[in-house]
Amino acid sequence: MAEGTRTHLWIGVAVAAVVLGGLYMTVGPGGEDKLTVYCAHDSVYADAVLRRFEEETGIPIAVRYDTEATKSLGLVEMLIREREDPRCDVFWNNELLGTLDLQDRGVLATYRGPGWERIPDGFKDPEGHWTGFGARLRVYIVNTDRMEATAEAVDERMAAQDLSGVAIAKPLYGTTLTHYSVLWHRWGPDRLKAWHADLRDRGVREVDSNGTSKRVVSEGICAMGFTDTDDFFLAKDAEHPVDMVPVRLEDGATICIPNTVAMIQGTDKREAAQKLVDYLLSAETELELARSSSRQIPLGPVDPQKLPDEVRALAEMGAQGVELNDLLEARNACLAWLKSEYVE
Repeated sequence: MAEGTRTHLWIGVAVAAVVLGGLYMTVGPGGEDKLTVYCAHDSVYADAVLRRFEEETGIPIAVRYDTEATKSLGLVEMLIREREDPRCDVFWNNELLGTLDLQDRGVLATYRGPGWERIPDGFKDPEGHWTGFGARLRVYIVNTDRMEATAEAVDERMAAQDLSGVAIAKPLYGTTLTHYSVLWHRWGPDRLKAWHADLRDRGVREVDSNGTSKRVVSEGICAMGFTDTDDFFLAKDAEHPVDMVPVRLEDGATICIPNTVAMIQGTDKREAAQKLVDYLLSAETELELARSSSRQIPLGPVDPQKLPDEVRALAEMGAQGVELNDLLEARNACLAWLKSEYVE
């Protein structure tokens, strides 16, 4: 086969994977020799980190990203299906609860390296199955042309009879699933189901993703919506008339959701995988994510003078975050109910 034909065939296969698979991989020919990373974090942020790791270490990487609409859950379910014949070496998840599910199912290997050592105990598994880094907050994004960005104004809007001006992502995936799991754990299933039904009865606008929630608020279609800090900052940096209010539970706690990284049980590239894990858990990577447009909150020690002012403020709110490490049972029960609600 001619070189040009081979190149065009590869491009066609890659495009087909994007269109048909819902999950896509940035990898060229010979990908079987690369360290394979499944990544639920947005590629616009993650790719720069992973490519820099390649440049600094000489270790080539093949990355499989998730789609925005099925963020994190699609990759978690893929890893479960592949458990007996793993294709992934390292999983970079953008939340914790799916990672806890993988740990419970025996999908994750243990590793306690220097990266694990620098992260506080509340954000890592004691045995080293996973470690957290670079966190986000659940927030309300508010269109300031339509309402005030205060906790009082948010409460008033949420109590209104008509919620068609409020957006929320379908809670099957990502951080909205984490949000619902927290409420399931705190309130119990009956109260959460009643709250969910009440939102729908009052016309809340259910959208495909946090990014869509951000968009409809940014464009003034909705007055406010549930999203995360990384999506909020995308809207703010684009100079939309938006501000944010942290989502707080009844005792004032916030919902602070870390990225997590874990090695997959059965990887045959353990040494390279360990290097990537430590790289992601380094102060340098946490600072890079903090200074990126996503403004993620470092969990390990970093020089505070190197943090943007906005991230220092987020870190104070993140320190008030609810405990997430014991929510696996609540997450699994909540997800089973949500699938019965949304999946035919």
